[in-house]
Amino acid sequence: MARIIAVANQKGGVGKTTTAINLAACLAAAEQPTLLVDVDPQANATTGVGVDPRTTMRHVYHLLLGDANWREVVRPTAIPALQVIPSRRELVGAEVELVELPDREHRLRIALHPLADQYRYILIDCPPSLGFLTLNALVAADAVLIPLQCEYYALEGLGQIMETVRLCQRTLNPQLAVEGILLTMFDGRVNLAGQVAAEVRQHFRERVFRTVIPRNVRLSEAPSHGKPIILYDIRCAGAEGYLQLAREVIDGAKARAG
Repeated sequence: MARIIAVANQKGGVGKTTTAINLAACLAAAEQPTLLVDVDPQANATTGVGVDPRTTMRHVYHLLLGDANWREVVRPTAIPALQVIPSRRELVGAEVELVELPDREHRLRIALHPLADQYRYILIDCPPSLGFLTLNALVAADAVLIPLQCEYYALEGLGQIMETVRLCQRTLNPQLAVEGILLTMFDGRVNLAGQVAAEVRQHFRERVFRTVIPRNVRLSEAPSHGKPIILYDIRCAGAEGYLQLAREVIDGAKARAG
């Protein structure tokens, strides 16, 4: 059965979509069949793996509203073991439309259920908000991965997302776990980055990944070419970081399996 991981943080600009794209690509490169689900109306995860939203007549919006099944929305990517359920701008309307639907918090979980035995990992890229789309992702997920930029304001946002996770555990998804907190955009030349990293590790301990994603120009360039970093520049520090993260995720899954 697939391990479903929501990549979530309501604060924008923390490397959330970059992490979803590149972790999915690195898992797939490690021969782990992986599905990337884009539930962000900005559709950056979609374009980041080389899929043009303008060419997708059926996408995650139709899946959530029950107007399409998974066979109609799954698209291939340049990495053989990686597929994507794309997003488009129309998904903005889903936040309003979901309010009126039965099982509104469970729509994504129900839609992904038939796919659980076809992939080893399903990664969900959430929007930078705590609305119904993110809630659907947290209800569908086995675990949440939280990217955290190494700067002061990110610490405040971390408290909010952790409280949302606890609320979801109490009410909608008791099995939801924290896959880990990922330190991103780390610049060792900046004292504050080191201080934030140390404080997060002291407070959350084993919940923080050993891997740290550095601030890296090549990581920033890759989306404009519609490529995950391992296809754009596998030798750069950013690619090395996400390959290490994929190994941590795979090793964690093996440890849980005993």
